[in-house]
Amino acid sequence: MECTVNWTGGLGTRSGMGFVAETGSGHTLMMDGAPDAAKPELGGQNLAPRPLELLLAGAGGCTAYDVVLILKRGRHAVSGCTVKLTAERADTDPKVFTQINMHFTVTGKAVPAAAVERAIAMSHDKYCSASIMLGKTAQISTSFEVLEV
Repeated sequence: MECTVNWTGGLGTRSGMGFVAETGSGHTLMMDGAPDAAKPELGGQNLAPRPLELLLAGAGGCTAYDVVLILKRGRHAVSGCTVKLTAERADTDPKVFTQINMHFTVTGKAVPAAAVERAIAMSHDKYCSASIMLGKTAQISTSFEVLEV
């Protein structure tokens, strides 16, 4: 796996803390920092997600992928899956994630809560590389609800 990240500032009159990442699969995405009112030249322009927001989003995407795949393989009629992540960070550098909660909302027809619980546990304990990696510094908790459609 590889990725190339380029700073979009620093050339000519451009400034700020924007970056463009190109993934090994050929996709691009933008990242930016928060504006710094005291030193605008050192802050971002709030034009894209922060890098740590993308890290959190990646963990959410990884685990949601697992949950949907596990439920589909179990032949459950899942039609939707949303995971809302909330995280707390350390107060001092490095400001790693210390707490992450993942709340899953799974929709479908007669999807058993036990199957959802099992899929989340399998993702959390075995399959989701991103959340397992983040679990080295953060306590990760999960919760879920199943909605009938």
